[in-house]
Amino acid sequence: MSEAPVRPTGSAGTAGSASTARPNPNAVVAVLALAGITVSLMQTLVIPIVPELPKYLNASASNAAWAVTATLLAAAVATPMAGRIGDMFGKRLMLLISLVLLVCGSVVAALSDSLVPMIIGRTLQGLASAVVPLGISIMRDELPPERLAGSTALMSASLGVGGALGLPSAAFIADHFDWHVLFWTSAALGVVAFALVMLLVPESKVRSGGRFDAVGAAGLAVGLVSLLLAVSKGADWGWASGTTLGLFALAVVVLAAWGFFELRTSQPLVDLRTTVRRQVLFTNLASIAFGFSMFAMSLVLPQLLQLPTQTGYGLGKSMLTVGLVMAPQGLVMMAFAPVSAAITKSRGPKVTLMIGAVIVGAGYGLNILLMSQVWHLILVSCIIGAGVGFAYGAMPALIMGAVPASETAAANSLNTLMRSIGTSVASALAGVILSQMTISLGGHTLPSENGFKVVMAIGAGAAALAFVLASFLPGRRPADAEPAAETVAEPTAEAMR
Repeated sequence: MSEAPVRPTGSAGTAGSASTARPNPNAVVAVLALAGITVSLMQTLVIPIVPELPKYLNASASNAAWAVTATLLAAAVATPMAGRIGDMFGKRLMLLISLVLLVCGSVVAALSDSLVPMIIGRTLQGLASAVVPLGISIMRDELPPERLAGSTALMSASLGVGGALGLPSAAFIADHFDWHVLFWTSAALGVVAFALVMLLVPESKVRSGGRFDAVGAAGLAVGLVSLLLAVSKGADWGWASGTTLGLFALAVVVLAAWGFFELRTSQPLVDLRTTVRRQVLFTNLASIAFGFSMFAMSLVLPQLLQLPTQTGYGLGKSMLTVGLVMAPQGLVMMAFAPVSAAITKSRGPKVTLMIGAVIVGAGYGLNILLMSQVWHLILVSCIIGAGVGFAYGAMPALIMGAVPASETAAANSLNTLMRSIGTSVASALAGVILSQMTISLGGHTLPSENGFKVVMAIGAGAAALAFVLASFLPGRRPADAEPAAETVAEPTAEAMR
């Protein structure tokens, strides 16, 4: 059972004045969505220059890959911790700190010409990944209930919008300017987002207080880094190598010990009793499946577009074209955010999540049949983007309907982490499949057409799994458990189911 939420001293007596002084909801939503897009841009920032990074940094290809891996590991560790600290001491404060880390990381990367400072910069950028769950949590505290579903759906869609728009923008900058401009651009966007948050986003008075669980944080960090490092680097090191197997074993032991400790500490980093409630548990499990399913498309479509036409299935396009093909997906996610919110309000987030799973599965099934023309891939990316938009809009509503307001940031951050784990597993599994199912062309080994179809079939299977998991969620409307922004209450008995 979670501890009763704690308000700061004097906040209860100022609830009425806080309500009358509430800022413009449109401004709050717009600024938080911009912050989410800014942070998600960094996910695709280096993709156009990955093949050239070894030359730029005077490093081997395997070492240069750490510029990507470092961000993944930092984000996995920082997201749940930032959420918990935000719940305890202020979500806006933690959001601002995250944006400062993004700016600092971007500047360090922009000034780097060697591997170590680049890894440091990319690590700092990864530490900013909690911006989206923190933004969703601020919305719960500050927006009127009737605005919450649509606003959180839009905030969730910012992940896809930033990633989709970032790829063509980064490709254009990399083609026409010095590669350092990528990171100067990221720094400038971070400064703008920071200034707007300072000016227009209020600090929530909903805080739990308490003592930060440093032991739990260290245990979770070691466990997650071990797990994700083994998953992301296993193909390079060898899945049966001592290093990979040792990291998997370490992850199992450390995470098991961490769970044992968290269940016995009075103020845990992650309230595991909350996470095993049916609504939270199955939402997080479905999030892993959706994270897998969304990233499978991000791996397949760019390769199909860039492979030479001599293969018979490759389209021989540039990275800039890849970005332009993928960009509509993010716009579709944002366009469907209000549709997702409307269904959530009328039928409940469970139905919205299940609809999203059906749409994503249909998109992958269509991709198996249609993959020979550019417009085929645009159509598929838009269909899958619509499904992901439905799902990502429903997940925060499900999480917030099952946890008290004082745990919103931590619970949403954990849900974001689950999606990241899904994307990491998708990357590893797709890499194994595409490295095993190959053809030879001009002395080069390339993924085969059947390999891509297998990955797409697995993506459809992951969407089907998400549908099944969502079917176990309690069927109710979020309004049944949606607390007012000024009221902090224990979760209802129905939310505990």
